[in-house]
Amino acid sequence: LNKCMITSSSSCLVSSVGSRDAKIVVVGAGFAGLAAASLLFQAGFQNVKILEGSRRIGGRIHTTRPFSKNVIELGANWIHGQEGNPIYQLAKDHDLLVEGISANKVMCQPSSVTPRDYFFKEGGKLLCAGNIDQVCSLFSKLTSKAFESELEDRYRILSLGGYLDAAFAESPLAASEDGWRIFEWCKRSECTDEASSSLYEVSASEIGYYIALEGGFFNSLGPGGYQAILDVFLESLPLQTILMSKPVKSIQWDLNKKSLGTESRERSHPIKIICENEESFEADHVIVTVSLGVLKQHAGAMFEPALPKSKMDAIERLGFGTVDKIFLCFSERFWPEDCAGIQLVWDEGPEDKAVYGSQTEGDGWKKTWFKKICGFDTVARHPTVLCGWITGREALHMETLQDGEVADICVKLLRSFTGWSVPDVSQVLISKWGSDPWVFGSYTFVPHMVNGVKEHEAMAAPLPLQNCLSLKPLQVLFAGEATHVNFYTTTHGAYLSGIREAQRLINHYSDKALCP
Repeated sequence: LNKCMITSSSSCLVSSVGSRDAKIVVVGAGFAGLAAASLLFQAGFQNVKILEGSRRIGGRIHTTRPFSKNVIELGANWIHGQEGNPIYQLAKDHDLLVEGISANKVMCQPSSVTPRDYFFKEGGKLLCAGNIDQVCSLFSKLTSKAFESELEDRYRILSLGGYLDAAFAESPLAASEDGWRIFEWCKRSECTDEASSSLYEVSASEIGYYIALEGGFFNSLGPGGYQAILDVFLESLPLQTILMSKPVKSIQWDLNKKSLGTESRERSHPIKIICENEESFEADHVIVTVSLGVLKQHAGAMFEPALPKSKMDAIERLGFGTVDKIFLCFSERFWPEDCAGIQLVWDEGPEDKAVYGSQTEGDGWKKTWFKKICGFDTVARHPTVLCGWITGREALHMETLQDGEVADICVKLLRSFTGWSVPDVSQVLISKWGSDPWVFGSYTFVPHMVNGVKEHEAMAAPLPLQNCLSLKPLQVLFAGEATHVNFYTTTHGAYLSGIREAQRLINHYSDKALCP
């Protein structure tokens, strides 16, 4: 499919008249929507439109240049694996890669933990690199067992946090306070990969259905960043394919007949998409690529008739968390040249089971929201910029604060943990994905006690659910990372889901063309 997408292979083309005449509307101009539309055009479909609610193309891809001519990625930052990854291959084929850093997927953290990462305890003490390496190595082995579906039966019924606590407690490393503190840092970092408030929310057994592609995290996009990959898609689309500032209010489907007094007439198209400004579009098929966060907020009112129970249940049961970045720009560099990141190790952190358990009720955690910041990593091509990572409910709370207040707290953390002379911030940029009305979060995770495969498959199922002679098939299709069983959370999962739904329509019209 990726080869078909990139090279416009003639084997992908559909010659049926129906494919040329079929009206297709794609809701959302992120990776999934752009991939679907691009492949449909290559296959011969001529009436394809993308409705994008915001004034920006890319969805959870957001490349910007706030500090200099060099890019900052407010959204997606990584290519998750190389082997078999169509996004990596697309970037490679279009010369969009440079030599970069890869991070081990099983560590599941936003930055590569290397000897150049400085780990500080509260009070300014620098932790021993040997202890850090031992704990992080064990944490990597434990998480890899979950990702590779090698958990013992006694652990499979636990949450990911519960399993990691139990398994680590059996290690000699757990005998020291520093060992536990570093382990808690590892769990906070893992929350960043899972987009969860806590690993006690995440399933230990279901995480094994996620497939980590070989090559680890790959952070080697060139100076154009992820926007350069978006541009590849945009170049393949005819002008005026994407209609901006067109938020969809409702999708009316199964409109086989429209009553006109006592009479009725057959409609030429079974779907009507109505935007917030009351502008409407008729279609034979609509591919919905909005985020799971948007569906959680609006699915109940967006579809008429209502979505089937199986799909609504999946929308409710799957988790959709928030991961935010805090970019701090300083007038000069204050950290050592060999420092790739300043990691914060708390005496008592938010991932400590006792602390988490005592804060599940009430809002006491809001007073210490900043403890969820894993640390501050250096940023490629920005010698005086650090990036902090924060997740879950603490990230949502941070989004309600003024940027200046957040920056001041981060500077205080850096000063108190390192003891260095840290200047005030000259500029700050903070992502706010949780309150973004076009996303309402960052990406999907499978909660504890939820059957991820079942729910991801329910998310991907097209409507109507069963072929019926009285209903036109494939009226409403669904794409996006939340609809992919094995690659949820990733850009290539979003891409492949868009390709999947486009191919579903291509196959449908190919089959029709073969009918006598």
